[in-house]
This record gives sequence, C-alpha cells and structure tokens, in this order.
Amino acid sequence: MLSRLGALLQEAVGAREPSIDLLESFVEHWKGITHYYIETTDENTPAKKTDIPWRLKQMLDILVYEEKQQAAAGEAGPCLEYLLQHKILETLCTLGKAEYPPGMRQQVFLFFSRILAQVQHPLLHYLNVHRPVQKLLQLGGTAAGSPTEKEEVHFTTVLCTKIQQDPALLAYILEGKKVVGKKETSSHQDKSSPLEEPSSRVPRVDGESWGAQATGAYSPGGTEEPDNGLGENNLLTSLIGLCKSKKSRVALKAQENLLLLVGVAPQAAATYLVQRSPLCSAMAEHLCQLYRAMPSFFDPADIATLEGISWRLPSAPSDEASFPGREALAAFLGWFDYCDHLIREAHEVVAGALAKAVTEKLFVAALQPQLLHVAEQRILTSTALLTALLRQLCSPALLQEAVGFFVGTDQQPEAPEDSPRSLCSRLIGHCDHLSDEISIATLRLFEELLQKPNEHIIHMLLLRNLEGRMYLARGLPEPENYEDTLDLEEDPYFTDGFPNSGFQPASRLPAPTPHLDGKTAVTEIVNSFLCLVPEEAKTAAFLEETGYDTYVHDAYGLFQECCSRVASWGWPLAPTPLDPHEPETPFFEGHFLQVLFNRMARILDQPYSLNLQVTSVLSRLALFPHPHIHEYLLDPYISLAPGCRSLFSVLVRVIGDLMQRIQRVPQFSSKLLLVRKQLTGQVPGEQMDHQTLLQGVVVLEEFCKELAAIAFVKFPPNSPHLNLPSPPQGHV
Repeated sequence: MLSRLGALLQEAVGAREPSIDLLESFVEHWKGITHYYIETTDENTPAKKTDIPWRLKQMLDILVYEEKQQAAAGEAGPCLEYLLQHKILETLCTLGKAEYPPGMRQQVFLFFSRILAQVQHPLLHYLNVHRPVQKLLQLGGTAAGSPTEKEEVHFTTVLCTKIQQDPALLAYILEGKKVVGKKETSSHQDKSSPLEEPSSRVPRVDGESWGAQATGAYSPGGTEEPDNGLGENNLLTSLIGLCKSKKSRVALKAQENLLLLVGVAPQAAATYLVQRSPLCSAMAEHLCQLYRAMPSFFDPADIATLEGISWRLPSAPSDEASFPGREALAAFLGWFDYCDHLIREAHEVVAGALAKAVTEKLFVAALQPQLLHVAEQRILTSTALLTALLRQLCSPALLQEAVGFFVGTDQQPEAPEDSPRSLCSRLIGHCDHLSDEISIATLRLFEELLQKPNEHIIHMLLLRNLEGRMYLARGLPEPENYEDTLDLEEDPYFTDGFPNSGFQPASRLPAPTPHLDGKTAVTEIVNSFLCLVPEEAKTAAFLEETGYDTYVHDAYGLFQECCSRVASWGWPLAPTPLDPHEPETPFFEGHFLQVLFNRMARILDQPYSLNLQVTSVLSRLALFPHPHIHEYLLDPYISLAPGCRSLFSVLVRVIGDLMQRIQRVPQFSSKLLLVRKQLTGQVPGEQMDHQTLLQGVVVLEEFCKELAAIAFVKFPPNSPHLNLPSPPQGHV
C-alpha cells in the first residue's frame, strides 16, 4: 500500500516537473496495464475498480502535455511515436473485445474518444490508428441495448466531428478491408495522405485506391486479403444500429451523427456509401420493419392526431390521445421523417439512392398492395397513412420518387376509354368509391399531393388534358349573350319561371360589356358566381355572416403561397392562341376532373363531410395560376365545345336541379336556416327530413362565394402573379 502511494506521489510530481522523462513515465503506465493481466488472479473485479482507468488517464495527459511542449507543430512526439510503433491502440481494442476485466470495453471506448478529441495531431491518417478504430467499431452497434451504447455514441460523435473537419478522413474510417502491400516500418511511414491523392506512401486498399473502388473499378482478384469480417461493421453500420436504440438520447445523437456523415461525404465517398455500404437498404428496411410492427387497421382520425411528428421530438403515448398502436405509429412516422431529413441533407448521390430505396421498399412493396386490396379497411388505413407521409415529406429527391409512384410518367392526354390499370387511375376511382370514408380519405390524399412543389403532379392530373384548349368551341362567333354559351335556353331547368312554385331562379347574368377595364371585368366574373345560387336558397345573410370578405382574405394568402410554389415552373402568362384551321378533337377533361365534376353534380345527395372535401380539392385546383386552369375552372364566359362541361356549367345544372327539388320540401327556407345554424354550432344538431339536401345547399352557397373570391384575387389571369394588390376590403 505504501509503495502504491509512493508511486502516486511520484507521478504527481512528474506531472509538474518538466524534467521528468515523459516517455519513461508513459511506458511505465502502459507496462502497468499489461502487468495487470500477467499478475492478477481475480477475473471478476470490474475494470473501474482497478488502476487501469487511472493509468489510461495518465497516458492521455502525457500525450496532451507532450504535444503542447512540441516546438514544431505537426510533429509526433516520442510518446505518440511509442503509441503508434507498439500498436497500443490495437492491443487495447483486443482487450476491449475480450471484455476482461469486466467493463474494459467501456474504458477502451472512453480512451479512444478522449485521445482522438484531445490530441490535435492528425491521428486517423495513421494505419495503426484507423485500423484499431475500425476494429473498435466492430464491437459496437451489433446488438440493441448494448451496455456501452453511451460510450459508443460518444466515440462516433468524435469520429464524425473529425470527419466534418476533414471529409477526406471518411475514406480511412469507412474502408473495412486490411491494407496489404507496403509494410509500415515507422510511424511516419504509417501516415498516409488522403486516399484520393496519389502518393508513394499511400497504402493500397484491396489492391486498388479508394477512388477506384468507389467508381466501380475495383477488381476482387489478385492482392485482396480477406479480413475475416472486418468490413462487416464500420462507422456507418454502428451509427445505424445506435439510431435504433431504445434510449432516446443515444438514438438522437446517433441520428445527428449520421446526418453529419452523409452531409459532408465527398463525391467518391458518397458513391461508396451507395454502392458498397448497406446505408440505403438498412434505412429503408428498418422503415418497413416499423411499418409491419403496426396494427393492420387505424382510424384515419387517429393517424391525423400525430400530424407534425418529428424525429427530433418523437411523440410518446399520452392518455389524452391514446389509441391502440399509437406508439408503433409514432415510431414509424418518426423514422420516415428522419429518412426524409437524411435525404434532404445528404449528398445528391446518396439522396437519390436512398429515395429510390424508400419508394421501392415502402411505397411499392408494402403500401401499394394495401391500396389495391379489396378489403375496405385496408384501403382506408393505407390511404390515410400515405396522406400523413406526404404531409411530412419535404426532400426534393424523395418527392420526385413519390410523385412517380402516385401519378406515373405517361405524358399523353387521357382518353375516356383508358383502362384504370395504373395506381393513379385506381386512386382516382377511389375518390368515387361506394364507401364515403374511402372517398374522403382519397380526396384528402390528392389535396395533399396538390400542395407539393412538383409540376409533374398538376400536369398529370390536369394540364396535359387542357393544353390544346379543346374545351373551347372552334370557328364560332363570340356569343352575343352570356346564356348562349351554356345553351341555357335548351336546358329544361332554365325556363323563364318555375310554374306552380313560389321561387324564381337568380336573375340572368348580363353579357360582359366589351372593352371593360380589369376591375369591371373581374366584377362580372365574381358576380357570376355570387349570383349563381338563388336568393331563396341563401341563408348566410340572415345570420349576418356573409363570409365573402373572409374568403377573399384567405384566397389571397393561399394564392400567394401557390404562386411562390410554382414560380420556377415557367408557366405562360396567357392561354395558348387557338388555330382556327385546326380540326376539332373530342375533349376529355381527364379522369380526375371527371370524378370531381361527377361528385360536384351530386352535391345535393352526398354527405356533408364528403361535399366539404370535394369542394376543397376543386378550390385547390382553381388557385393554380396557369391560364388554362383559370379559363376552364373560373371563366363563366367561355364558349364550350359541344358535349363539354366546365366547373361553372356543372354548378349551373346543380342549381337547376335544386330549383326543381325545392318545390317538394315544405318550409324549405326555415329548415335551411335551421340546418345552417346546426352546422355552425348555434343550435344543437338533430335529424330532420331532407337533411342531406339542405346541408348540400349550404355547402353550395359557400363554395360559390369561395370561387368568387379566388377569381377576384387571381384576376387578371395573364398578369405577373407575384405583384398582386393588397387584399381588398368590402364586397365587390
């Protein structure tokens, strides 16, 4: 005991006295560690209760002190030379693998982390440093719940920090094969320059340079020496394993480190990550594992409660919003959010490959069969999940892959006889499903899709069918009267009056005056929508909540947001000029608009929630600042080709149908007002006759006001969309 105390005092003096030989002290501490294994007989004493941690700490302090005393910066001192030449790190790695004494692995991780962090001399270029680093990484990330997870994630943090400072180091740490060829004879010969740079001192890995391997020029024959599994685990796989830790802090730190790693990877390293590492497959496969761990069925409302979940702040189950499978769903959505963030931050080579892997494994292999299933509950759950994933999705690379999955790549205009073989056609069919729940969920999916910044979406769903403006009548003079455009005189619903009824349709709209200025012209269009619903079917005025000003304010904000999203797409400012000599081609609005128009035509017979979703999607479409979309959806004065319909013409026929049905509802006005009060929560809800019809009328009135507001903020459609006036105050 006295001898040990004397040794401690001597070391303390040595730390203060520069005259003490640092190398001698360093060697003495190392020999003290090796002698422990020779002399000890107790195999159960934990490492932290031996003098090993203290001796390792003294060795580290000596290395740091020696470096500060070096006259020439960048040169290795005698102690560092000794550490490299005698392969001390290799030996420590072996002791950590043996886990003897118990807890030795933890001490080794701590020593490696501290020496790499505190010694400023570049160490990772040395073979006798980066090879034991690779071996130490083998000991971590192999099993969930490792007792050394905290030390492992700290070790990887140090490595990733070093790589961030010098991205070329990624070559040394990721490479998992033994170096063959030149044998090191000194620490200076061990030191190599980055593997991308040709040098006589660069050890050749697997017989080829890093760059040759990364670009696929590597040949497995010849001088390759297998390493008995050294390449099976490296920094990358360790990080992926730690990302799955049950300890939230460990998982979060590992995820941050992996983000840093893929973000700073140079071109050659990024190619290596894609071609020769399990990064993409491991990330996507874990996502699929989390998907399979969830219950088969969810209520779409439950999925919506986890909107906005982040990988940084995973949502834990709470009593207030608890439901079966909530924790599993949160884990799945959190990992998807992390994959999306990783793709956004990664090198473009890694981003593209990971996006493809996620699309193929999750969207195509896992979710698509559920979307096409005959069981309604499977369709409903998978559709709601896809909507939640789309809402989270932000990375351009993954969005591009997802768009291809949803809408396909066929650029040709659609035809009515096209068979619904593609996924997009099947999804559009689900918007008109027998199950109202499935229809609502699918319409929400498309509404979310329409808000994504990708031109291909709106082109495939809408624009490819409107490009030639075939919806316009060719070779006809402009109609003298607005009603002539829609052939209202031939429509049985639009006569001069409704015999035997106390109702009259809305006043006919006058033809727009020629040579109007912009303000007057937009007034005509806005009034076309505002006057569409007859006064007898309006109720908002009775409650002093016309709501048009609110619609204008909301439409202005949504339109500005839409304009900024499409600004880079290069859309024309004016419609494509018509060729009067071009032969007429039958117009088809496309399956998407066909379903929406059909749904709109049945607004008086559909549930309230379904009507809200249909009108919400149509409003989203009307906001797009493309001249053809504006003309087809918001211009009541266009001359339609024979057999064609527009949104306005569909609404006109709905109003005609409404005027016929009003006559069969006793006390229509009072019942309509009561239903509106129920919908706004002013009176308790109760069942009554014709409730679906009455709710449909309320939605119809509000939708016409919304379309009028959108038309107002978009006018004129051929002006620069980003220089709009301030939102107007008051009515038009």
